[in-house]
Amino acid sequence: MGFPKGFLWGTGTSSYQIEGAVHEDGRSPSIWDTFCRTEGKVKNGDTGDVACDHYHRYEEDLDLMARLGLKTYRFSVAWPRVLPDGYGRVNPKGLDFYKRVAEGCLKRGIRPMITLYHWDLPQVLQEKGGWANRDVVEWFTEFTDVTVRALADLVPDWITHNEPWVAGVLGYSWGVHAPGVKDELTSLRAIHHILLSHGRAVQAFRALAPKDSRIGIVYNMGHIYPASASEADRAAAWRADGLNHRWFADPVLKGAYPTDILAYYEQKHGPLTFIQPGDTTVMAQPIDFVGLNMYSCSHVGHDPEGGDLQLKWYPGTGPRTAMDWEIAPQSLADLLIHVKEQYGDLPLIVTENGAAFDDQGGPEGEVADPDRVGYLYDHIAACERAIEAGVNLQGYFVWSLLDNFEWAEGYAKRFGIVYVDYESQKRIPKQSFHFYRNVIAQNGLPAERPV
Repeated sequence: MGFPKGFLWGTGTSSYQIEGAVHEDGRSPSIWDTFCRTEGKVKNGDTGDVACDHYHRYEEDLDLMARLGLKTYRFSVAWPRVLPDGYGRVNPKGLDFYKRVAEGCLKRGIRPMITLYHWDLPQVLQEKGGWANRDVVEWFTEFTDVTVRALADLVPDWITHNEPWVAGVLGYSWGVHAPGVKDELTSLRAIHHILLSHGRAVQAFRALAPKDSRIGIVYNMGHIYPASASEADRAAAWRADGLNHRWFADPVLKGAYPTDILAYYEQKHGPLTFIQPGDTTVMAQPIDFVGLNMYSCSHVGHDPEGGDLQLKWYPGTGPRTAMDWEIAPQSLADLLIHVKEQYGDLPLIVTENGAAFDDQGGPEGEVADPDRVGYLYDHIAACERAIEAGVNLQGYFVWSLLDNFEWAEGYAKRFGIVYVDYESQKRIPKQSFHFYRNVIAQNGLPAERPV
């Protein structure tokens, strides 16, 4: 069938994962700089101090994107580069860097897309409570205001937050991401403030940006399948969806927290007094698209011994990536259709999709990654099926352009379609790069699966 004319083929990166230059040009430390220096938190003690050195090599990386034929490029702005104190004093050198990146995109015919928050909160704000402090809503609104004023004439597409579940749960409940807090009630407060700051950022954006600019939010979602067709397992899958998806999406897209999960949390913690009158109205500002980051799926059944929500999670039977995530391409089509059924005919963009494999260079310097080529082919085909089923899908972004700092995994996992030799900083396009270039050039998949 092919893809609609104007379909946005892209790739994505994030500031802390690729930029490096953490001590240069006025940038202050982020929570990830601190987390990386906390013993045992990041594999091999790795840090983002240098990463892919994109801060100095962005022109080379933009040339790679042009060679790829990209239609759009998603990157994030490091809050500590722009507002080193978290608020107040603006750092012009920080803004100038992102201007150069955006202008470099436009010069090469690439549509820039900015993510305002991809997890690098200034450490000085974490010391004031971070996302658990309601004042962070004002701080994020100011960061949005400053960034949009500087870049709105260059950048048409904007995202407020990347993956509130990861920032709120992995960062504040499980403690496996920065800032490393392990407290569920603190996590719920942080999530609420993230969603509230999203709404306030949308309001600030609307007051400043050109009328044809667009803004949305990005959720990480993997379709949740019941372990069987039984009523009990289907109900368990719905509860799991509430815990992982609806709690984050419903306030923004429906104007209220899901009542079943709200009741569950209030039974555990008592009234959630941080939810103040009018908050959900602010959260539910009209947005222009929803981004979905999808890598795998989940299988859930009913288990009377499975805690308060009586859930049992199953690993799935499909092949797996180097992250030990199940490869289940049809789940992307099922997810897109499910989101349409739950939230209406929203413009959707697959803002991240990709896989980590143990890539190795060949004798001639080439990097063959047939497993990633197959992964991308099958997931792009799933996007095609979702469009056929009536989903308003407007773009697809491979994660990631470059091998990079993979959060708590450090440099042990490679998601890029471009291989990075971290010692020399040499970039080597992989087999998947060439495959994706052909997909973009013909606005669709080849007739036969190439591997």
